[in-house]
Amino acid sequence: MKNLTLTAATIAAIAMSTPALAGDAAGRWQVKVMGTAVLPDGKIDKVLVDPGLPAGTDTRADDNYVPTAAIEYFFSPNVSVETICCLTQHDVDVATGPLTGGQLVADRKIIPATLTVKLHMPLASGIKPYVGAGPAYFIFFDEKPGAAARSLLGATKLAFNDKLGVAVQAGVDVALGNSGFGLSLDAKRYWVRPTAHWSNASGAEVLATRHKLDPWVLSAGVAYRF
Repeated sequence: MKNLTLTAATIAAIAMSTPALAGDAAGRWQVKVMGTAVLPDGKIDKVLVDPGLPAGTDTRADDNYVPTAAIEYFFSPNVSVETICCLTQHDVDVATGPLTGGQLVADRKIIPATLTVKLHMPLASGIKPYVGAGPAYFIFFDEKPGAAARSLLGATKLAFNDKLGVAVQAGVDVALGNSGFGLSLDAKRYWVRPTAHWSNASGAEVLATRHKLDPWVLSAGVAYRF
């Protein structure tokens, strides 16, 4: 996380020293405002503390739809770096086994701090497909034990470990003339394995699991380059 922060700060310092023209379709900066579908997996990767879960028990995280913003800096016409701003909230329910339908996690909030390096491949008529990849640091907060975890396990507290993962992306920007405005479509896939810890009122851990969160993040919106 420290290295990611230093990298972002270095990029910002370089960018701030580079002049840009307002409304320039070839400018250094681009901002995007998009609607985003966050589609996680949430299956159990490993049970670390097992209170006796029935055989065949597995979980799934629910989907969420949120607004997102992206800020991008172009080092050259074909290479840029991008970070996104997003807050998403999910429950985790039992998807298979005798406890199907029971809720283990309620209202888990996530900030997926993401920094990707992108390679752009401009085509004719302002159509600019791209691919990218980079690190992602998932910050979890305000998570609560679900109803099934409270009633079956006696859980009163839940904590997810913040986790470093990776992301890949592909998309396309479509310029609307030379004004700097455009449309954007973006798809990201993350790989991240957070660990959840449920504990009871006395502080004893009653369940611990590692999950394949691995969300697809699909976005569409408008862009402005300057």
